[in-house]
Amino acid sequence: MVSLPYAQLSGFYFFYFALLGALVPYWSLYLKSYGFSAETIGLLMALLHATRIVAPNIWGWLADKTGQRLRIVQAGSFVTCVIFVAIFWQDDALGIAMVMLGFSFFWNAVLPQFEVITLSHLGEKRDRYSRIRLWGSIGFIVAVLAVGWVFDWISVRALPIIMLVIMVLIWINSLFVPAPAALPASKEVGDGFLKLLLRPQVIAFFVICFLVQFSHGAYYTFYSVLMESVGFSRGEIGVLWAIGVVAEVVIFIYMHTLIQRFGLRWIMIVSLVLCVVRWLMIGLWPEELVLMVVAQTLHAATFGTLHAVGIALVHHYFTDKTHGQGQALFSSFGFGAGGALGAVVSGYLWDGLGGSWTFYVSAAVVAVAIVLALVWIRPEKVQQNPV
Repeated sequence: MVSLPYAQLSGFYFFYFALLGALVPYWSLYLKSYGFSAETIGLLMALLHATRIVAPNIWGWLADKTGQRLRIVQAGSFVTCVIFVAIFWQDDALGIAMVMLGFSFFWNAVLPQFEVITLSHLGEKRDRYSRIRLWGSIGFIVAVLAVGWVFDWISVRALPIIMLVIMVLIWINSLFVPAPAALPASKEVGDGFLKLLLRPQVIAFFVICFLVQFSHGAYYTFYSVLMESVGFSRGEIGVLWAIGVVAEVVIFIYMHTLIQRFGLRWIMIVSLVLCVVRWLMIGLWPEELVLMVVAQTLHAATFGTLHAVGIALVHHYFTDKTHGQGQALFSSFGFGAGGALGAVVSGYLWDGLGGSWTFYVSAAVVAVAIVLALVWIRPEKVQQNPV
């Protein structure tokens, strides 16, 4: 029996999320350094999410059809690097937008397929997923702290250099990941996938994913801007982001135990309630350091547990031959459509109503998700293969 390639899988997550640790907290500050308005920044940040609507589904379909999942990950990682190089010659919104669209189309194709590769390597030991995925959180922490500290000393305009180095490391790591035992290429993904997808419980699940990521639009786009506006340094902002991901690491370590004890349904519902609390705290008291630390620890729920539950539910709802498309849709509808619309709307809300109301709207959106979860999320009543 082939041993689990723990180092290669963990290394990929480390570098992939290290790139997120450089991109998500600081890209809006990079865009702000060019003098763009909140509306423009919101639209540009939305592009990173928008490509998730299309790209993961294209690559997911191709991976399920051909079975060449690892090659798609390797190719996507390489092309991401090549396209991103063009950012060094862009200083206007349109040029930056084109580069963001180009590199994110390939970059966003990578993670959903790598999730399937990881779960395939784990086989029946899928409860160990969190132990591998936590290295992504560690990568995010290392990057967000290091980059925040660096930007207290040098210009935020150096961000693309840091990001390109991490992109190259992602690609190099992907070359050392062994391919899992392959399933035969699927010849009838389409009909089977749609039949699985169009069940009310599954539709409700994806709507919840959409609403949760919509609510995160304000956070990923304007949290750093908000913190800087109330007097925090970039190094301090980096620490606040890191606190959130440290909490995420801790929850990933205990996720298997939590799922066994409480079940996916109640973990999701409690996490959604804590998500509402978090957005209200950020909207009401952004200048209060202690409360911001508490709000950031709730990232363990608003991302950590909800992401792990989401991955588990996708694996529960879909069959082996449709997991690629299932994970792709989880990424594209939630992080893609939800994140993109959330970023755009938050930009308009920020300019029109201010930072506080932007986060109040996020809280209200998650309240709707709570109602849907209470009514529809009952995994024990859903079979993988509906008759």
